[in-house]
Amino acid sequence: MLQIAKQDIINRLKFDNPWWETGPAGKIAYQDTPRRLYFAGFQNSVTDLSVRRAIVLMGPRRIGKTVMVYHSVRALLNSGIAANTILYVSLETPIYTGLALAGILSYFQELFAHQRDATLYVFFDEIQYLKDWEIHLKSLVDSYPDYRFVATGSAAAALRLKSQESGAGRFSNYILPPLTFAEYLLFIGRIAELIEHDAPTSKPPIVKDIAGLNQEFINYLNYGGYPEAVFSETIRRNPEQYIKSDIIDKVLLRDLPSLYGINDIQELNRLFTILAYNTGNEVSLEGLSKSSGVAKNTIKRYLEYLEAAFLIKRVERIDQNAKRFTRAMNFKVYLSNPSMRAALFGQIDPESPAMGALTETAVFSQWQHSKQVQLYYARWSGGEIDIVHMNNAVQAPDWVVEIKWSDRPYKARGELDNCVDFFAKHPHIKQPLLITSRSISDNKVVYRDIRFEFIPASAYTYILGANILLSLDN
Repeated sequence: MLQIAKQDIINRLKFDNPWWETGPAGKIAYQDTPRRLYFAGFQNSVTDLSVRRAIVLMGPRRIGKTVMVYHSVRALLNSGIAANTILYVSLETPIYTGLALAGILSYFQELFAHQRDATLYVFFDEIQYLKDWEIHLKSLVDSYPDYRFVATGSAAAALRLKSQESGAGRFSNYILPPLTFAEYLLFIGRIAELIEHDAPTSKPPIVKDIAGLNQEFINYLNYGGYPEAVFSETIRRNPEQYIKSDIIDKVLLRDLPSLYGINDIQELNRLFTILAYNTGNEVSLEGLSKSSGVAKNTIKRYLEYLEAAFLIKRVERIDQNAKRFTRAMNFKVYLSNPSMRAALFGQIDPESPAMGALTETAVFSQWQHSKQVQLYYARWSGGEIDIVHMNNAVQAPDWVVEIKWSDRPYKARGELDNCVDFFAKHPHIKQPLLITSRSISDNKVVYRDIRFEFIPASAYTYILGANILLSLDN
């Protein structure tokens, strides 16, 4: 039986690394596409050789990990790094199947006579396709401390768990979430047209065109979390096929079953479908078990898998006294990217019944970009608050947000009674209490001696994502 020849592997390496032949002047893939706002921080990590760790870039499918790697290669070349010191390998390419990372690296070293103490930049894309990848990568980090290794992977559950277990002290995990609404507006070039300023501040933005901003917010909900969908008219016309088949189905039907030995794939699919339909709503283990036909203990495991794979986010419930429940049987579930719901159940418009829940989902999607903030929702007999931020130092809430896709509460002030009731228990909460609306901006509303501020949900989602990314950059 024929074995893959060494020369064929080298030829493929040359094909995947065209800068070896063309040098820094040659064009490489994706160099003309906009960079994610995460890129600067990521590139700083790549070039900071004082930290001798591999960088593991994780995140859901199709949100720009490979593109970011190519942008990193372009930046290295522009900075004067020699082209023959940069290696890119996509491990999902069939010719590399069964090859160890050390073997691939040895071909690169041999090709250019690289020594062990050289400064090399090695990118392993889609590393989850290599069995026991974390053992191989850890060995390379130990063997070649002067090399910079960067790995990417979409099967985030395995990457996160295995990197923590086997890569302690050797890996630096870097999470790339879906696009924020601010990034989406930046990519389509409409920030200056729709919003008074293009630099985020602590104050709400001045919206020039609320109808236009809301329309782009709807587009964001339907497909805007994925960079490729933003730039492809074909995908925008049919985001259902692109997102469902290429992103959701591959994770549910291939990645998670192969990683965790899940035998009943349809069982997992049924549960995810129910969760996606109920994004932004409270669910319970009992209710999920009845609806899906899946045992509660199995549901608990599936929820962990789906959350680790960046498909969903669970938010815990507190009561009116801001106390957590000993047995958390009820919780809210949010899709990590609101566009996934449109892919499964059809695109939405401003009047869709799901707009309220999807608006809430979009807001929580922005908060994925901040790892330091722990959010809850409060529910008690007769009331609910959508977002409660707890001050861990004093174990008390310090700010709240009520998410609406409606201007009705601005006039029907009785709909704010739940906020008043919660504030009565926690008078130290910062005022004004924030209420999102569909189109109204007003920061001087007083109801029952409490100050409220109304801001359009689209504007709030924009400024939230922009400020979080700015804080990460700083």
